[in-house]
Amino acid sequence: MSKISRLDFKGQQIYVGMDIHKKSWSISILTDQLEHKTFTQPPDVRTLMNYLKRNFPGAAYKCVYEAGYCGFWIHDSLKEHGAECLVVNPGDVPTKDKERRSKTDRVDCRKLARNLRSGELKGIYIPSRPKVEDRGLIRTRHSMVKKQTRCKNQIKAILQFYGIHIPEEVAAGTCWSKRFIDWIEAIRMERASGNFALKAHLEELNNMRKIIADLTRSIRSLAITEAYRQNVRVLKSIPGISTLTAMTLLTELYEISRFKNLDKLCSYVGLIPNTDFNTNK
Repeated sequence: MSKISRLDFKGQQIYVGMDIHKKSWSISILTDQLEHKTFTQPPDVRTLMNYLKRNFPGAAYKCVYEAGYCGFWIHDSLKEHGAECLVVNPGDVPTKDKERRSKTDRVDCRKLARNLRSGELKGIYIPSRPKVEDRGLIRTRHSMVKKQTRCKNQIKAILQFYGIHIPEEVAAGTCWSKRFIDWIEAIRMERASGNFALKAHLEELNNMRKIIADLTRSIRSLAITEAYRQNVRVLKSIPGISTLTAMTLLTELYEISRFKNLDKLCSYVGLIPNTDFNTNK
């Protein structure tokens, strides 16, 4: 009997462009010589890797997708399965005029695969999962503070709408003191419906204040851990920088050594928006 030859792509590179969506992924696969296939699959890394290993055994797999709502878990999972992966800024992907006019998922994933093969894509910096979660804590507090401000503005708008003026002795200062909140709680509208509406906003405000206090305590506890303690102490030696500011800088910048010079750091934070740079170099 003649022996059955097995596929072997050892030493070859397979390029995979991925257009990521919540319920499905559009995939385009290219080799060095040709386009293999463009298809849609469930949003699952294991499904993709099984397809690649079944059709291109022994090859080196290089994948790319645009940064977006899905974060970096796909990147991390692909690396765990032995594939190389780039996450790119959508604005940095070279796009033809025809691709702009006929934008579809299939067009996008093929464009990514083609640019990946030609070496025109540069990936963004990918932080580790613990760093992303630490950053999420600080960003959550910032989001809650914005919600608290919105709630305060809504309460003031209700008072103004009904012609309820805030006494000068209560309104002194910009801080929502306990005296000020007690004064608002003592207000009685003409109907129970009005009282209930005002009370609902006050309950939301009190809940926001508690959440922000809990988040602030969590951030301060994180700041004294081994990963941050030394850098926080150094940053706080600068006048005007508090623990919260220091933690914001450390969790947003991650490793400052990834910036080659000060101009690249300024460009990253938006002080020199026209400076072109790549933090991976």
